[in-house]
Amino acid sequence: MVSFWTWWQHLPEHMDPVIFQIGSFRLQYYGLMYLVAFGVTYLLAKYRLKTEDRWEFTIEHLQGLITAMIIGLIIGARLGYVLFYNLDYYIAHPLEIILPFEFRNGIRFTGISGMSYHGGLIGAFIGLCWYSRKYKLGIGNSADLLAPCGSLGYTFGRIGNFINGELWGRITTAPIGMHFPHAPGEGLRHPSQLYEGFGEGIMLFIVLWSLRHRLRAPGTTFALYIIGYGTARFIIEYFREPDAHLGFIFLSFSMGQILCSLMIFLGIISFVLCQRRFKARS
Repeated sequence: MVSFWTWWQHLPEHMDPVIFQIGSFRLQYYGLMYLVAFGVTYLLAKYRLKTEDRWEFTIEHLQGLITAMIIGLIIGARLGYVLFYNLDYYIAHPLEIILPFEFRNGIRFTGISGMSYHGGLIGAFIGLCWYSRKYKLGIGNSADLLAPCGSLGYTFGRIGNFINGELWGRITTAPIGMHFPHAPGEGLRHPSQLYEGFGEGIMLFIVLWSLRHRLRAPGTTFALYIIGYGTARFIIEYFREPDAHLGFIFLSFSMGQILCSLMIFLGIISFVLCQRRFKARS
């Protein structure tokens, strides 16, 4: 058992986040995990279209919807990170918002570094709204179709963070802690990326997938996703190290917890309004 914990605690030190490198260009597992996440989301949504009678979508509609959401997600995740987490820096270095280079000491390829889940969610939802209105699919129905599928896809994004050795947790004395080579200090840290992948991804997927036939009011599955993700993330943030340049924003709450509190509030309001609207039409 001791050998297992030794292997576990030093696992991040033996993981190479780079698949291959040519000169300064690097292809990393983090980007690959994004592709896996999109693929899982698409395949699960396609399965739902074929096996459930609620949806009036075609496969072409699904493909267009996901494409619009991916574009919105990437733009929103980047702008969300800039606005929520590092605005002062990017005001001073605006080119780094859209270019995969660092210009502080010469020019160095870094890739697009820094993405915000909450910004990505907003961007993806804007893309969903635009496409759903254009093709008259119904915003609530579109969001409900993809909410459980996206939660499972999200798991792979957090696995990518783990392999990348980023977003590590707070210091702990528990044996489940790990040595992250880029984290300050020598202590063990919670593998909060894996906690998030399990809680905000796998567990939330199981809940939403099991309730998908019961939540008939358009928009309620998505609202429950917002509530569930916000709650899980809020709790897990107590194990995750806050961004060094931000620290705690209000009392002992991180930026992630403040944004998740807003998510939970909006999710509850949306759930109630969607239920009332559905009952009024029934």
